[in-house]
Amino acid sequence: MIRRFPSSAYNPISMFGAVIAIVNFVIILGMLSYELVIGGLAPYSGIIAFIILPSALVMGLVFIPVGMHFERRRLAKVENGEKPRSFYIDLGKPSHRLASMIFISGTIIFLIATAVGSYRAYEFTESVTFCGETCHVVMEPEAVAHKNSAHARVTCAECHVGHGAGWYVQSKLSGAYQVYAAALNLYPRPIPTPIENLRPARETCEQCHWPDKFHGSQEKVFNHYMVDEENTEWSIRMLIKTGGGSKEAGVAQGIHWHMNIANEINYIATDESREEIAWVKIKDHEGNVREYFNELNPIEPEDIKNHEPRRMDCIDCHNRPAHIYQTPSKAVNKAIASGDIEQSLPSAKRIAVEALIDEYTTKDSALVTIKEQIVNAYKEEYPDALESRKDAIDKMIVSVQDIYSRNFFPEMKVRWDQYPDHIGHFTSQGCYRCHNGNLVSDSGLAISTDCNNCHIILSQGQDSETKSIGINGVEFKHPVDIDGAWQEMACSECHTGTSQL
Repeated sequence: MIRRFPSSAYNPISMFGAVIAIVNFVIILGMLSYELVIGGLAPYSGIIAFIILPSALVMGLVFIPVGMHFERRRLAKVENGEKPRSFYIDLGKPSHRLASMIFISGTIIFLIATAVGSYRAYEFTESVTFCGETCHVVMEPEAVAHKNSAHARVTCAECHVGHGAGWYVQSKLSGAYQVYAAALNLYPRPIPTPIENLRPARETCEQCHWPDKFHGSQEKVFNHYMVDEENTEWSIRMLIKTGGGSKEAGVAQGIHWHMNIANEINYIATDESREEIAWVKIKDHEGNVREYFNELNPIEPEDIKNHEPRRMDCIDCHNRPAHIYQTPSKAVNKAIASGDIEQSLPSAKRIAVEALIDEYTTKDSALVTIKEQIVNAYKEEYPDALESRKDAIDKMIVSVQDIYSRNFFPEMKVRWDQYPDHIGHFTSQGCYRCHNGNLVSDSGLAISTDCNNCHIILSQGQDSETKSIGINGVEFKHPVDIDGAWQEMACSECHTGTSQL
């Protein structure tokens, strides 16, 4: 047999390495071609194509020179018992010329493939597919919520990593432990929040949501449905004082006053979830500084140094910008308003919410039980409707099952009350974490509890009542007569997201 390569290349280790490298290179080319034709790879296919196979290819290439080194030493001992000569290339020998040409050509191809492959590996590890679907059970709740959010077209990395190599490397180092925890089933259920090492919002969110350009107010209508037999509608039309602005536009007002670049707000929370605020420090655009201490959750001035204050940013209010789990009541309200659940079905709001709030062990068992529970409820309470409105009830069942699939994940113990949404104060403390009357300065000034600072009610009630707008706002009217109790307590103390409005 004619040997076209140096004799040292003919050894088991080098041959094994060459086979590994060639086979992996061909498989990678095939998978990349498939990706070009199909338009993307599945999560695990991407990991194989861009991480595992390239690693195996490099390992095979390393085996080739290692095997040649040991083979040269073996041949030298066999032939004359001496140490092998130093490495050399003799272009006068055809085998050396061929080996040199293959080495140079292979190196060029390898470098080009490495550049392309490295970029594709980087691109893939920054994709929603990689972040949300690879660890399916762990990340399923976040992936589903993200898909149904207003930020569905924003990739995970754009918020959780942002631009720049520094945070990319940091995120991958953090992700290494996450892979380890997922592989050994060491992760908590549910995943705790807030994320401690999340990049500041001014370096991510504010790249699109520019604080200087916030301005004005926005009108919103909230459609609620009572838990009575008629599913009575109660709407609130509200003017949200979004506010904002810049130094050039004047002093900012409204909700985004908190985020105006001329103001600086720092706070200390005494719990990991940042629900209990003990101290707030405000520095306004004129440089005036005020400190507020929570009278019910006191922290002594000299103890402040033992805590790490956090500067308030977007995420302190928009804490679920792309991963919102709706409360059963809110989700059913939306389904009725959109027609997915017909308002004319008797007690549809109550029956739907009751089916959602039950505890289930798996999603599959939940979907089956939800159907049975709704059918049984109508069989017992409204048997005539079960026969005459079967199509509407079937449509309602599908809608409620869809609500559950998008907002409840029993395997990860995820649902709305595990992740309170700080926007507003209806079913969680939200704004009331600070605007509760308990945070008071040394001069006796408390952080404002005036709701009209952030919004005014234009109209509220049923049917024609919602068409008469009070330009200067109207006083809030509770749909159920509870005297003045609503003025003395937080909304979330009653509105837990279950049977209430």
